Amino acid sequence: MGEFTIQISNDLVDKLVDEPVIKKKTRRVRRKVARETENPQSNVAGKTETAPAPGWPVQPPLFLPAIVPVHPSHSELEGIRSVLQESEKVLERLQNQEEILLQEVTQKAKELHDKEYKLPNPKPERCMAERLASLACYKEHIKDPLKCAGFVTNFADCLRRLGPLGNK
Repeated sequence: MGEFTIQISNDLVDKLVDEPVIKKKTRRVRRKVARETENPQSNVAGKTETAPAPGWPVQPPLFLPAIVPVHPSHSELEGIRSVLQESEKVLERLQNQEEILLQEVTQKAKELHDKEYKLPNPKPERCMAERLASLACYKEHIKDPLKCAGFVTNFADCLRRLGPLGNK
């Protein structure tokens, strides 16, 4: 161990000798004290014990014995093991049910999605062949579009025959 020194000054010694020790005042709590004849719970010294609040059970003071390791018996261990095994079985059943429900919910969600977002059947365009023929003619005869009058007439006649909805 290392050596060390403590120096005490004369002023410190004078203060300790001259000044009396100041005690802190404790806060007094005023309680209703019954006379010895009225309170049967008074003790020999004349001090009264406080009565418990009505409605609350009185618990004896707790004395903790020395801590001694407690070893459970064989039957207790078997009981704990059986409860643990049952808990594991219940957990497995719950996990299986969760997987089944998840599959069902996923299937239902897919069915609803397919129903809601199903693309409508596209309607075939009317008189497509005549239209393509007239467009090809215009591309071929850019400087003389009057040569395509027959193709345009065929396209217009087809549209009139099918009507506004394209029904034949």
